[in-house]
Amino acid sequence: MVKLRLKRCGRKQRAIYRIVAIDVRSRREGRDLRKVGFYDPINNQTYSNVPAILYFLEKGARPTGTVSDIFRKADFFKEKISS
Repeated sequence: MVKLRLKRCGRKQRAIYRIVAIDVRSRREGRDLRKVGFYDPINNQTYSNVPAILYFLEKGARPTGTVSDIFRKADFFKEKISS
């Protein structure tokens, strides 16, 4: 099963997270299937590759709770409905 989850990057005390499609059995910094965006909690910036995210969601990928909260704050699901 594939999940959309956060992968930690950046320096100490300056975390940046990549939003990745990854196998459930992999660890947090494990090998990902594809990078689909990033999230910077310090500057509150989000970038998401919408076609890639929609592709994985259509194939049955499940976003984690935090990733779905990030998508909700970025109005991702409104874009998906209107498309």
